[in-house]
Amino acid sequence: MLNLSKPKEFDCLASYILEMVTAVKVDQLKPFFDTLPPDPYLTGNYRFRRLSHFQIAGDRLVKLPHRRLFQSKAYNPLLGDVAREYAELDDALIELEDFQKIIWEFFQFCQLCTPHKEVAVHQIRTTATSQQVGNPAPEGIHRDGVDLVGIFSVNRMQIEGGETHLYKDKQGSPAFTKVLNPGELLVFRDDQYFHFTSSVSAIAPEAGERDVFVFTCPGLFPPE
Repeated sequence: MLNLSKPKEFDCLASYILEMVTAVKVDQLKPFFDTLPPDPYLTGNYRFRRLSHFQIAGDRLVKLPHRRLFQSKAYNPLLGDVAREYAELDDALIELEDFQKIIWEFFQFCQLCTPHKEVAVHQIRTTATSQQVGNPAPEGIHRDGVDLVGIFSVNRMQIEGGETHLYKDKQGSPAFTKVLNPGELLVFRDDQYFHFTSSVSAIAPEAGERDVFVFTCPGLFPPE
């Protein structure tokens, strides 16, 4: 059962908010990123990913049946019009109270901005080595084609870069720029902002890592 609380003040016209989610212990979440499978749709073997979908039913989080990810080329020029298949999130992760707290925190904003009660959770690790940078957003400055997007930082280890930017238009300067630190959640209206995260570089001989959950409301599914 989710711990319900009153939604925070969030002006959907202003359309973005950054907060530190102090109630979530990110150390509980970190181990689940070590077992992410490689993203088979990108070359370079620097991104690892899982995806699951959930519905909020009253005060309960219900995992939905497996579905593929789909975006049109209008939103994703790199992988648009491709029905992508990703493994589901680990069951042990889904059962963690700290994981469920993050979904509920994001869903509070969904309640204010969209009639949808479904949340897609993308679990993503981007790595970098001394020979290769990692690119969290290889499609460039983009929208996702949903109502609301959230990015929750779980871990940054031995990297520099990875700044998240929000733009009112692709040609303009960012309206928001920040490296998201572990425990920070950025939520924004997808129809109000384009978004992008810059590449990450390793700052030590060992590989560096950037671990995040990306939430969308609703999910992105192939056409029937």
